[in-house]
Amino acid sequence: MHLLEGEQVTKHFGGLAAVADVDFYVDEGEILGLIGPNGAGKTTLFNLISAALSPTHGKISYKGREITGLAPHQICRLGIARTFQTVKIFPHVPVVRNVMVGSLFGTGRRTSEGEALKKAEAALDFVDLTPLRDVPAGDLTLANQKRLEVARALATDPHLLLLDELMAGLTHTEITEAMGDIGQIRGRGITVIMIEHVMHAIMGTCDRIIVLDHGRKIAEGTPAEIAVNQQVIECYLGQDTSGDEEDAGS
Repeated sequence: MHLLEGEQVTKHFGGLAAVADVDFYVDEGEILGLIGPNGAGKTTLFNLISAALSPTHGKISYKGREITGLAPHQICRLGIARTFQTVKIFPHVPVVRNVMVGSLFGTGRRTSEGEALKKAEAALDFVDLTPLRDVPAGDLTLANQKRLEVARALATDPHLLLLDELMAGLTHTEITEAMGDIGQIRGRGITVIMIEHVMHAIMGTCDRIIVLDHGRKIAEGTPAEIAVNQQVIECYLGQDTSGDEEDAGS
C-alpha cells in the first residue's frame, strides 16, 4: 500500500484544466520530486493534496483512506504538512511562537503551551534558528523564513511533508544546506514530496521524479531516467528553470 496515492486527479478553473487525470503515488520513506514548466499544475496538485482546493474529479488516498473532501486542518492532523511557494508566516510574531502554532493546532491532540514550546524549540534547533527564536518572523531573511516554515510544519509531527519551492531565491550555499536538511528530514522517518526548479537539487535529492506539463503527467522515473527523457528535455529541461512560479496553477 502506498503512503499517498492519487487516481485521475483533476482540477478545472472554468474551462482550464490546471491538473488533468493525474495518477501519482509516494511510498513511505521516499523523496519524490515534482517538476515542470511554470503553470504546469504542480502547486495546484499540492493544494489538492492539502485540501486548500477540492478536486473536480478523481480521488486522493492516504494510508489506504480516501481523504478527498476533508478540510485542510483535518489533512494536517492526519499527518500531512506543507510549506508554501510564497512564505506564509506571522511577520510580527516572534519566530518561536510562529512554530508553536504548528504544535498547538496542527496535531489534533490537546497540547499544553509548555509542551508546544518544547516542541517548537526542538524544531527550531533542527533548522538552526534557535539564536533567532525571539526575533519577529518578518525580520528574517528569505532563507530563514523558509526554514521557519519547515520548522512549523515539523512541529505538527507529520508523516508526509510537502515542500513547495523551498530553494527558490536561495544562494548556492543555502541550497546545499537545504538539500542536507531534506535528507535529515527523511532520516527522521518523514516522507517528502518536493516541488523545485533547482535541477541539481532535484536530481541530487530525489529517489523518483514526476513531470507535469499543462496539467498532465508526461513522465515519471528515476532522476537518471528523467534527465534523458526527450519529451521532458523539450518541454522543460531545455528551458531556463531559474524562475519562480507565481500563479495558483504553478
